[in-house]
Amino acid sequence: MGARATTGGLFAFMIVFFIAIGYLIGGFFLGNWIAGTILFLAIAAIMNIVSYFYSHKLILRSHNAKIIEEKDNPRLFRLVKEVAYEAGIEMPKVAIVPTNTPNAFATGRNEDNAVVAATEGILQVLDDDELKGVLAHEVGHIQNRDMMVMTIAATLAGAITFMARMVWFQMIFSRRRVNPIFLIAMVLAPIGAIIIKLAISRKREFGADKKGGEISKNPRALARALEKLDSANKSNPMKSKNTTSSSLFIVNPFKSSAFVKLFSSHPPTEERVKRLRKMASEFSYL
Repeated sequence: MGARATTGGLFAFMIVFFIAIGYLIGGFFLGNWIAGTILFLAIAAIMNIVSYFYSHKLILRSHNAKIIEEKDNPRLFRLVKEVAYEAGIEMPKVAIVPTNTPNAFATGRNEDNAVVAATEGILQVLDDDELKGVLAHEVGHIQNRDMMVMTIAATLAGAITFMARMVWFQMIFSRRRVNPIFLIAMVLAPIGAIIIKLAISRKREFGADKKGGEISKNPRALARALEKLDSANKSNPMKSKNTTSSSLFIVNPFKSSAFVKLFSSHPPTEERVKRLRKMASEFSYL
């Protein structure tokens, strides 16, 4: 499915989901399903508008990412410029995330608003070839128009999880009898959000790996980078409450329980490395 079609599908899903929640909440708490439906339809419309125009800014702000100029970090800026040129796209904005956890991500609704962000930690852990491979992966997301899809998926997952928690809170302090359908919906909603992120993100990570190998012309360096990042992020996970944005990063930066790992937004690193090394062998890369 194309990026635009997937984005449209996510917007449609958000509207339908919030209408359904509005219907249930309106009937249960307000005694008026029409009022509830209209209220949550308005909330869905606002969230869609905010997601489309401002989600990338919210993502950057949530991780304290700072847009930089070339003089701020010549090495990072130079490598982003190189991969953007080799990919044939406009130079994206460059940002640094102030954390020692080594990782990177791309965000923005299109090429004109694209931002490639790298953490302080990744600049210390990877050599130039490996870092270039990672940045080529992120530029691959830009080429594939993945940023908007993955940003909206992350926003949607966060919204659904927040809404479920809010409803649970209301149910705890309500003396009214709970509709079993309503209860089941609140249990399944966060799980459904995770599955949506998984289905979207895994396929697009494989695609960005392939693009990254092609752009950098060094898939083995990207494979080495993934191994280093996977190990480093497991031993030193990012400390943030905004875990819904995990799908945006090249590897999952947050600490995961055994249950969460079953629904990881990223494919297994071993499989990604295997594919990149096979790609290197097929195209006779050194």
